[in-house]
Amino acid sequence: MTEASVTVEHEDYGSKGRYFVRAPGGAVAEMTFSKVGESRIIIDHTEVPDAFRGQGIGLMLVTRAVEDARAGGKSIIPLCPFAREQFRRHHEWADVLNG
Repeated sequence: MTEASVTVEHEDYGSKGRYFVRAPGGAVAEMTFSKVGESRIIIDHTEVPDAFRGQGIGLMLVTRAVEDARAGGKSIIPLCPFAREQFRRHHEWADVLNG
């Protein structure tokens, strides 16, 4: 699976939601979030099955959340250890970091 062929999808369930990618074989990588008011989201969990390992899928999920937060004027609280580490590595995301 190449980065160009990956589509990060988004589902919003009101106070919660997720970003996810489906593999042709049915595996799903996802990053879940919760909303805190109208202006903040908490990334609370990222799960990347073995079918996706080493392809940068987890980073793509967090990157999409950052892009959406910027576009919506929101900030992100990265409680998930994976997301927190990505924010530590990507200083260019400081504008949406809250916490």
